[in-house]
Amino acid sequence: MASLQANASPLRQRMIDDMRMRQLSPKTQDTYLRIVREFARFLGRSPDTATVEDLRHYQLHMVDHGTSPVLLSHAITEPRDYRPEVLLPSHARSPEVMLRMQPVRVPRILPVVLSPDEVRRLIEAAGNLKHRTALSVAYGAGLRVSEVVALKVTDIDSQRMTMRIEQGKGRRDRYAMLSPVLLERLRVWWHVARARGKMLDGGWVFPGLDPVDPLSTRQLNRAIHAAAEAAHIDKRVPLV
Repeated sequence: MASLQANASPLRQRMIDDMRMRQLSPKTQDTYLRIVREFARFLGRSPDTATVEDLRHYQLHMVDHGTSPVLLSHAITEPRDYRPEVLLPSHARSPEVMLRMQPVRVPRILPVVLSPDEVRRLIEAAGNLKHRTALSVAYGAGLRVSEVVALKVTDIDSQRMTMRIEQGKGRRDRYAMLSPVLLERLRVWWHVARARGKMLDGGWVFPGLDPVDPLSTRQLNRAIHAAAEAAHIDKRVPLV
């Protein structure tokens, strides 16, 4: 995660401070900093001396080296939409000048959708009850991996049959519907985890090895991939 750094250059520190004020996610901050580092390496000098022509040359450089449309869009759109105020000198910041940057067409790709039978096989193939329950929540309520591991016991409302999702996609809170079947699976897991001392009062629904910490997204992703392999699902299993 980007944070205050004693040895950071003034430009880098200004960018870090600006991203912190905008409350960008740690992942987004790291992505922006990586893009700036790569651009500075290409430029061979401080990015704040860059001109629009330098950005266009960088765009051509990436195209010539086979950069994917998605990565190219990130690398070119971010300098235009965010970094000009930090990286470009004052004469190169006007909207008219920035419009000279060429937009990148990103192909639309239909998402991979598992059939109901494939979802059932995937969940059954998970290695333990915690992972089976976590996958049931992910696919049963349409939650992302990061949202599943962030669930706390207090987020489950059996009276209203909802789950509170805090700071989900777009850093917004929302509610997800809780079906009777899913509630029953969560109750079974709760009783087992409590009996084993793996779940604290008001703690994480899916704790890690130490109940104080949640299961990590990496651990759950690994469980999904392992289950897909065990269930002989040839599709690229979407990580919801």
